Amino acid sequence: MNLNILNLFSRMPSACAQGILWGLMALGVYITFRVLDIADLSVDGTFATGGAVTVMLIIAGFPAAVALLIAILAGILAGLCTGLLHTKLGIPAILSGILTQFALYSVNLHIMGMKANQTASLKKYGMFFENGKGFLVSSRYIPAAIGVGLLLALVVILALYRYFGTEQGSAVRATGSNPAMASAQGINIANMKVLGLALSNGIVALSGGLMTQFQGTADVNIGRGAIVIGLASIIIGEVFCDLFFRKGANFGVRMGFVVFGGVLYYIAMTVILWLRMDPNDLKLFTAIIVAVFLAVPYLKNQASTSFARAGKQAAALKREEK
Repeated sequence: MNLNILNLFSRMPSACAQGILWGLMALGVYITFRVLDIADLSVDGTFATGGAVTVMLIIAGFPAAVALLIAILAGILAGLCTGLLHTKLGIPAILSGILTQFALYSVNLHIMGMKANQTASLKKYGMFFENGKGFLVSSRYIPAAIGVGLLLALVVILALYRYFGTEQGSAVRATGSNPAMASAQGINIANMKVLGLALSNGIVALSGGLMTQFQGTADVNIGRGAIVIGLASIIIGEVFCDLFFRKGANFGVRMGFVVFGGVLYYIAMTVILWLRMDPNDLKLFTAIIVAVFLAVPYLKNQASTSFARAGKQAAALKREEK
């Protein structure tokens, strides 16, 4: 097997651009998975919804930036559905997400005119820096895509950091940390869950809209497996965050590492494809990567506990010898 290292390096910029855009999606997953302590599976559908809304509005003549804003609103509505199913109808959170995801498949088909995919041509609509209303990102302009992705990621991180420092944001965090205590403090935990789910899915839809622009195509299945990619980005980012900040890092820094985790994930996937492994095995490799990084903190803790126990036993033996 002849592997050209230069070919691998030539793929890295595109992998970084896509990793940043998926890292934005991971920020949305982070809100539910870490802040609210909810496994929200609706993101697979919401990601596709963001893409479907974006591409259809661009085709209809809307500026790409406006299309993204409306896509975010569509994602927020999807998150509200998941939240209301969970809080008002008493359906478990994980099942509420599955129901919303299931329903969104049909909704996304209707948005795209009952077609499985829709294409918006870059040649026809151009780039934003060319006409002020074209695509914000594209696979044909990788450096610009990286710049725009980093800028949007920074804006989202700063906005979330400021929001979760407010009274309402702190109430959302308290709800995820200790619902019983939050309720005892007079916080309406049902409303906080709905709010968190809506915010999360809005960010996921933003990522879906950007990825659709990057690829130039919206597909009804584009979000399949998004939750796993989001979890992989979170776990990878957290492992590296704990590696660099052994004494702990604040909320904003941890969110930054989540985006960084998305980049590392896509670099790993690019290397796997460069090694000419079967693309059908990518989901298997993703599962392995997530499992490995999930196991790292546990194994590290087990090792430190074992060393501490061995140290205590050695000290006890020395005392007995004396």
